Amino acid sequence: MPTDRNTPLDRLIGARSGKKFAEQLGIATAGDLLDHFPRRYLTRGELTPIRELPLDEDVTLVAQVVSSSNRRMTSRKGSITEVLVSDRPGQTNGPSTLSLTFFNGYQAAKQLTRGVIAMFSGKVGLYRGKLQLTNPIYELLDPDEFDAEAAARMAGRPIPVYPATASIPSWTIAKAVGTVLGQLDLDSLPEALPPDIRLKYRLPRVADAYRMIHDPEDDGAWRSAQRRFRYEEALVLQTALARRKAQHAALPSRPSPARRGGLLEAFDRQLPFELTAGQQEVGEVLARELAENHPMNRLLQGEVGSGKTVVALRAMLQVVDDGGQAALLAPTEVLAAQHYASIRATLGPLVRDGLLGAGEDGVEVAVLTGSQSAGEKKRSLLAAASGQAGIVVGTHALLSEHVQFADLGLVVVDEQHRFGVEQRDALRAKSLATPHLLVMTATPIPRTVAMTVFGDLETSVLRELPAGRSPIATHTVGLVENPAWERRIWQRAREEVDAGRQVYVVCPTIGEGAGDEGDLDALDRATWGGTSLAAAPAPAPEVQPASVTEVAEQLGGEPELEGVRIGVLHGRLDTDAKATAMRAFAAGETGILVATTVVEVGVDVPNATLMVILDADRFGIAQLHQLRGRVGRGGHAGTCLLVTRLEPGHPSRERLGAVSASTDGFELAQKDLEFRREGDILGASQSGRRSTLRLLRVLRDGDVIASAREDALALVAEDPDLDGHVALADAIDDYLGPEKEVFLERG
Repeated sequence: MPTDRNTPLDRLIGARSGKKFAEQLGIATAGDLLDHFPRRYLTRGELTPIRELPLDEDVTLVAQVVSSSNRRMTSRKGSITEVLVSDRPGQTNGPSTLSLTFFNGYQAAKQLTRGVIAMFSGKVGLYRGKLQLTNPIYELLDPDEFDAEAAARMAGRPIPVYPATASIPSWTIAKAVGTVLGQLDLDSLPEALPPDIRLKYRLPRVADAYRMIHDPEDDGAWRSAQRRFRYEEALVLQTALARRKAQHAALPSRPSPARRGGLLEAFDRQLPFELTAGQQEVGEVLARELAENHPMNRLLQGEVGSGKTVVALRAMLQVVDDGGQAALLAPTEVLAAQHYASIRATLGPLVRDGLLGAGEDGVEVAVLTGSQSAGEKKRSLLAAASGQAGIVVGTHALLSEHVQFADLGLVVVDEQHRFGVEQRDALRAKSLATPHLLVMTATPIPRTVAMTVFGDLETSVLRELPAGRSPIATHTVGLVENPAWERRIWQRAREEVDAGRQVYVVCPTIGEGAGDEGDLDALDRATWGGTSLAAAPAPAPEVQPASVTEVAEQLGGEPELEGVRIGVLHGRLDTDAKATAMRAFAAGETGILVATTVVEVGVDVPNATLMVILDADRFGIAQLHQLRGRVGRGGHAGTCLLVTRLEPGHPSRERLGAVSASTDGFELAQKDLEFRREGDILGASQSGRRSTLRLLRVLRDGDVIASAREDALALVAEDPDLDGHVALADAIDDYLGPEKEVFLERG
């Protein structure tokens, strides 16, 4: 059978090796192996700087043996071979040396003698203050194995180092790649890049690029190959998004032009404040797009408190004015209830319950959640299906097959990253014509990330805060260097309560069982691609994180807080208990609310002015920025205290310093991305591949992404179905897996 990209790898390298590659590396075909690119390159003849090796990480290095010894173990049978290697021949001590320990390493004792140069692979550990590899795998690099001509030919060639595992080292992967390159007809591979684009950027052909990246003659070869594959990756992603965008634009939608003398005008007349310039500008854009006969597809970014909900409500009223309905999808019952109450309060006298139809007289607002009684659900379902409710707010319950709308014209999704594309599409499918879509997020997204993940959505940004919002002062409170500050925190809380204000105390865990992670996972999913870019590294294991139950009990006994009513809120409380806790805090009956991150979205208590975040180092930058946005919402100055028990100089404290130094969410989002090293921005593909981005890096390759976006939009504008670019269309399908590009919408 001919060998091509889809040839099972075990046919080429043997069943046993093929099984290991599939299980440990997710590599099952010849094409999978070709796309397993080297992570870096070593220069043959040059030794790897040992002082730069990272602790506790798997490394591959080239070093020279300076000494070797073998001794019998006294406590058990067998021997220990200790080998000292150096990146400076002749040096036997100091940061340029590395100790290798082999248990019963008979072959190592024979082969690793003084002067031998080899490539070693293993995890860097520390033993008695010195770097060490235990039982590393190694490959001898002996020029005597080649004839003189071969040795001269190989002398200047870079050595590729592949992402590897303990039992499949880099050189084993390199040998398998060599086997595949020798059997695969590279010149027959389809060229995904259109010829004019390849020539425009002077990129090598795909066949040459595979040879150059896996078997480069010099550094220039692999750099050129990487440039080609990096651009191809960007073009595939951007073309997928551009094609999806064009397909959405071609769908019929329900146009809802603005009407004179309707609810929207009445709403604007009664607003007790003036819209910011940003709110007016975005509102005009939404009004134009809602009037089109193809669906709006827009992402609205804005800081907590920037007025996104008012903008969304005005868009909903425009649709209702035209006789349509709007649905607001929220990720949690707490947030859905807050939106329902907030919308009704903002509408004021424009809310009309039980009236069929809409007009300047008012609009009915319904809410649908999973915990409602059967009677409440029935009333809400009937209001949505009959058209009686112009606005329907709900959680995942809105996605149920039992929920029907009379004429759904607009879907608003809050906190996009909490919903998968299937859930969003399920709601949009409840209308004969495709509803307009407005996606809102309070997590600011750097431009390159938004371009990569949300490239099929037009983006609007609200940067300014409405008048009356006070700036939030943020301080890092280090208890290691200032233990007395812990008492001062609670004195400060008492001062706020005595002044008639309220206080949040946020803890990373609930504290009701071993291994409890509280509600952390609710915040770990940052907006960037739906992947868990996770909170920061936790403190040392012996330091137990602050928990809601323990802190609430502790505060109840604090002399400074005597007589202050303390409430508790976390994800394990039942719906009634959550509602009661929130109601008491919102009404001012509770002075201090001890909570997990359930307060991060949807909790709006204007009277809250102080937030204390305990063990703040356990949260990411975006999380901390979101949380502190809960205070200072009522015209009074807000304060946020980031409390940490980590030593000064700990890497996690750098993040706390960044949050304390800036209130610009977009600046912090970029910082967050830099600290996290971006991870896998798009998440793992549905086909089971470990990573979506192979060579492309959002932080580094913004210019490449921007160029590819321009090219992709031009390609799709000229050829929407890519009929003239079959290889590119196939590359999109292959790259994104069987579910194709739909997962790109996941936030």
